[in-house]
Amino acid sequence: MASRLTLRFISKADPSTLNCIITLYRAQGWWGRYDKPALLSRIISGSHCFLTAEHEGRIIGIGRAISDGVSDAYIQDVTVLKSERGTGAGSAIVKAIYKRLKTDGIKWIGLIAQDNSAAFYSRLGFKILRRAQPMLSKETNV
Repeated sequence: MASRLTLRFISKADPSTLNCIITLYRAQGWWGRYDKPALLSRIISGSHCFLTAEHEGRIIGIGRAISDGVSDAYIQDVTVLKSERGTGAGSAIVKAIYKRLKTDGIKWIGLIAQDNSAAFYSRLGFKILRRAQPMLSKETNV
């Protein structure tokens, strides 16, 4: 199915697209009950790049990268609808973001593999960063 995907980098989104993306965020538990679409608009415009994956005209996956635009970047918020997992969509999303970052001159590309996704990212060329531990502030809910 990955060959039938349409991948698009976006810098803003219309209300319908925002709702589709919010559905993906909600499915992952990344979107709170009181979060507003304006927040997502800011997330999209503030990201180094934000990618949507569409199949047959509907958004089935997303991913983005945050970066200083010069040397370092983090890939994050990669998700695919549960019904579309295992089709190659997630791999296509990560590969497209990685290629974009490399094209933009970013040399250090990292991510945090959540929810037992380390094997997925390992297959895409990522490795565990030894002697490092992801950390969040005490107020962060995960």
